[in-house]
Amino acid sequence: MRVDPRLCISCRGAKYLCGLNYCPVMVRNALHKVNLDKDISGSSPPSVFVGRFGYPRITVYPSTPPIGGDTSHYEDPSAWLKMDITSFLSMRMSMVRGGLEYKVTEAQNPERRLYDVQIASLSPRPVEMELRLVSPPRGGILSETLPPIGPSASLSSLKLGTLPPPEKVVERVFQERDIKASEAMRTLYESGISVERISRLLSVGNLGRNRRLVPTRWSITAVDKNLSDFLVGEIKRFPQIDSVEVYVRKFNLNAFVAILLPGNWAFEWGEAWFPATTWNMWGEEPQVSVDYEGYFGRKTYPGIGGCYYSSRLGVAEHLHRRKRQAVSILWREIYPGFYFPIGVWFVRENIRELFKSQPEKFSTLDEALEFLNGILKVKTPNWERSSGLIPIVRSRLFP
Repeated sequence: MRVDPRLCISCRGAKYLCGLNYCPVMVRNALHKVNLDKDISGSSPPSVFVGRFGYPRITVYPSTPPIGGDTSHYEDPSAWLKMDITSFLSMRMSMVRGGLEYKVTEAQNPERRLYDVQIASLSPRPVEMELRLVSPPRGGILSETLPPIGPSASLSSLKLGTLPPPEKVVERVFQERDIKASEAMRTLYESGISVERISRLLSVGNLGRNRRLVPTRWSITAVDKNLSDFLVGEIKRFPQIDSVEVYVRKFNLNAFVAILLPGNWAFEWGEAWFPATTWNMWGEEPQVSVDYEGYFGRKTYPGIGGCYYSSRLGVAEHLHRRKRQAVSILWREIYPGFYFPIGVWFVRENIRELFKSQPEKFSTLDEALEFLNGILKVKTPNWERSSGLIPIVRSRLFP
């Protein structure tokens, strides 16, 4: 996309006159300021990225920004949500990665550098880290699943400072080799350990019986799915809600809505990507895609991607807190100017925020859809044509 330079002169990165939700000039300038030397020292949040290419021989990247102090917000999605996209992208892309190749099974008996990465990943607070790279770092990653990731190069040596001790529950599941990874995840989650930390612990091979390195892309979805499965299993024992509830959140060129209906657990996630957005760059009409599950779940991976399980976790957390179950229909609209893929954390955190608001309540589904027709840009009859659950609800065939 070419931006009229006259807009840049008038905007100067403050007004987003180009229609984007970030300033490409400011992001580019911020990237130029990243330390591209071969020797990098800083305070790692801690952070590690595990790649997937070449599986089962993959690359593990310990990562740090080239600054000291408290960098915990570099790995905290709840903090990211409070930042503008330009600052968020600049921050995340400043994190330099040093790569080491391993077979996934080497997590069970790691050599020294991999062991150091595993131990650093246990920390609840930033860790002083020195990376010596083989060459100056280059590149970066933008992904629909992963948060943005900065430049990388092969790692020659890794040095850690004094490590803050982990919480007792984290240390326990790390030391325990007789529990399944799924059980370890749930233990950590119920003890208040964040989804992001659990995903990191899983990816570096710190959890379970037969420990493996797990690509970060896979570990994020695995944690979202496993934890939401656990919550849904408990939700199914709760009574149903007693009215139709509608939640609405608009944030950063996105609209998130949830329709909760009396009934047994079922879930739907839908997205409408408008023209001039990440996955509909050259289209002329909004592209709507939907995936759903009934009471007994689904047996195939949703074509809509990992955001399905991130949103599922968000609504499952909400219902579990209330000790209720419901037919849960969640939709997202993405408007022109939202260009960057920034990861499924964006969906998970926005759904969590969505359910912090007070719902509008209705007696019928039709009343709820009429209300949303004045809020959504894709009119609700079009959403309904794409929906998997609404026809089932209307047919009264729901269990």
